Formats: sequence, structure tokens, C-alpha cells
Amino acid sequence: MTTAVLIPCFNEEATIAKVVADFVAALPDATVYVYDNNSSDRTSAVAADAGAVVRFESLPGKGNVVRRMFADVEADVYVLVDGDDTYDAARAPELVDRVLDQQLDMVVGTRVAAPEVAAAYPPGHRFGNAMFTTAVAQLFGDRFTDVFSGYRAFSRRFVKSFPGLSAGFEIETELTVHAIELRLPTAEIETAYGERPEGSVSKLRTIHDGVRILSVIGLLYKEVRPSVFFGVPFLTCLVLSLGLGVPLFFTFFETGQVPRFPTAIAASGLMVLSWLFLVAGLVLDSVARGRLEVKRMAYLALVGPNRDQA
Repeated sequence: MTTAVLIPCFNEEATIAKVVADFVAALPDATVYVYDNNSSDRTSAVAADAGAVVRFESLPGKGNVVRRMFADVEADVYVLVDGDDTYDAARAPELVDRVLDQQLDMVVGTRVAAPEVAAAYPPGHRFGNAMFTTAVAQLFGDRFTDVFSGYRAFSRRFVKSFPGLSAGFEIETELTVHAIELRLPTAEIETAYGERPEGSVSKLRTIHDGVRILSVIGLLYKEVRPSVFFGVPFLTCLVLSLGLGVPLFFTFFETGQVPRFPTAIAASGLMVLSWLFLVAGLVLDSVARGRLEVKRMAYLALVGPNRDQA
């Protein structure tokens, strides 16, 4: 069994040497890959000196880097981790063992910050993570407690069947929804989450990236659950149309006149709009089912994790 440690990096000169060294020590048989995403510092040189295989991705954004890594690197088990030295490398063997021993496709290292390093996981980020995790659970399925963890282990069949369309930090949401949508076997392991060392700066833009993640959740919901996504506006328009039109209908039969002509136009327009939403939902639901079947077949075409077959 071959294991690859994948580390996407952007200006992590201050931490990348320690991250590489820690994962080499934790997984001595693994190959550590560092993908430099247009760093302006010495990230790539420091990573190479530390023993990593260094490659480059010019398209900016973590999602673009992860997609490139998944496409280029060949292994049986993959460990994805950030290069900021906030995750515990000592837990990596347990993540890999869970993938192999239980034949799982994704194991997520859920973040647990100790009280003495509470600044590593600010209250605002905790609230945002809890809010988005709850949203994902309600919309797609309640299977994960930390959808934004950057520390995960994957099987080969997950990596090679994952479409990876996101460009930035929303890639974690896409990974999570992909696992839920295909009902893949997954697990979570609590891992310590540390504070960034001095000289290391977070690349997360809270408001900007939060809006992008929210947009991706909405887009994924439209792609995965189109019947519900379009069903809500269908019912809303239908109820409004009936509420406006039914009184006019009875008035017309009693008097032979339409006393509020603009209201009648609005009711007719809402009725037409409601049926358009209904047709869109039904058609796209069939398309989504076809896409899901294609994804499932691509997934089944690959051999799953099995230590006994190594």
C-alpha cells in the first residue's frame, strides 16, 4: 500500500519545514507532496530541503490545488493537510489505518482546540463552522461535525472519482457533500488543533470566503436536490396565485366583472411562474439522478481500500 501526503501551500515558509518533517516521521513510508500555489516567499525551496516532492499549481485557490493534486498523484491512500502547522501529524497513522482497516473512503480529522490555544480557533470561526455544518446537515445529511476540516484521509477510489469543481476554501464543503451524496463509508477522528506559529499568517478572509461557501452550498443543493430547490418557489408562487386569484374568480362568476384587473394579471403571472418552477424541478431532478448514477459508476470502477490485498 502506498500513501501520499498532500500539502497545498501559499506563503508557508515559516511552517512548511516542520509540517513536512512531522509527517515524514509519522508516516515514514509515505511520499510527501507540497504543491506551491504562487507563493512569493521561499515555501517551495524550504519544502524541498525538508524532503518533500515539490510541484506547482498556478491557478490561485485551494480548490484548484487540491484538484491538481488529486489528478497528478498516484497512491492507495491519501492524506490531505494544510501547511500551516495547526494539525497534529501524529494522528495521521490512525487516519490511514481507519481507511484501510474499515475500508472507508474518507476519514475527517475533526478539530478540537485545547483551552490554552483557544486563539487558534476564534469564536467567530467556531460559530461560522457550526452554522455551515448545521446547514449542510439539514440540507444534505447529518454525517459530519466539522465540514471545514483541512485534515482528511481518502481512499484512491474517492480521490479519482471526485470531480472537484471548487476553486477556493469551499473545496472542503464539496468534499463533504460528495461523500454524503454518494453515501460513501466515512468516519471522523478528533484531532488537536493548534495555533499558527509566529510568522505564519492565515489566508482565510472570513466574510469573503463565508459568502463563497454559502454560494457553493446553494449551488450544490440545486445540483443535488433540484426537486426541493425548485419545489419551494413552486409552492410559494402557487399559494400566492391562488390567494389572489380565487376571490377574483368568485367575484367574476357573481358579477361577470373583474374589479381588480392588475391583481388578475399578477395572479396569472404567478400561476405561470409556479408551473415553470415545477417543470424545471422535475427535469433537473432527472438530470441530477443521471449525474449521480454516472458518479457512482465512476466510483465503482475503482478498487476500494483493502489492506489484505496489499
